[in-house]
Amino acid sequence: MESLGMIIFETAIGACAIAWGDKGIVGVQLPEAGAAATQARLQKRFPLAQEKPAPASVRDVIDRIVALLRGEKTDLSRAQLDMEGLPALHRQVYEIALDIPPGETLTYGAIARRIGDVSLSQAVGQALGKNPFPIIVPCHRVLGTGGKTGGFSANGGAETKLRMLTIEGARTSAEPDLFGNLPLAMKPQRG
Repeated sequence: MESLGMIIFETAIGACAIAWGDKGIVGVQLPEAGAAATQARLQKRFPLAQEKPAPASVRDVIDRIVALLRGEKTDLSRAQLDMEGLPALHRQVYEIALDIPPGETLTYGAIARRIGDVSLSQAVGQALGKNPFPIIVPCHRVLGTGGKTGGFSANGGAETKLRMLTIEGARTSAEPDLFGNLPLAMKPQRG
């Protein structure tokens, strides 16, 4: 049986937690009402995880999460994630979402089109709602049609999603900016 570690760490939006195993990160928990609640929520998902110091690879991801939530443009797409046991569609959705850079957004429909079937938009939303790696797999960067926030399963819901997007400098409105540019989520996708 694989040994799991976990650690709580402070960010600009509150205490987050991360759990890892031999094959990589297995889960991230965004802030709850306090550090104890955050830890309890992650512990519920990973009951065998023991609090211990993070290995260098996980420490690097933690440092990047902290930097991202301070407003720095940080790349988390290369974090080693353990997606074993996740449904194939979820893995596809998460791989596409990993490519959305800080400050930019995509729609659920755009992700479904990249998978090859726009009718999967709702399934994309459901997969993102079950994202075990929030912030690393940036489900907060996925919006509904017309720039609508859509759902967000973290504590605080859409308000937390908007706060994270604001920190990253993303435009969440479907309105053109002063130069007539639409947000990335509204631009036609190539391919």
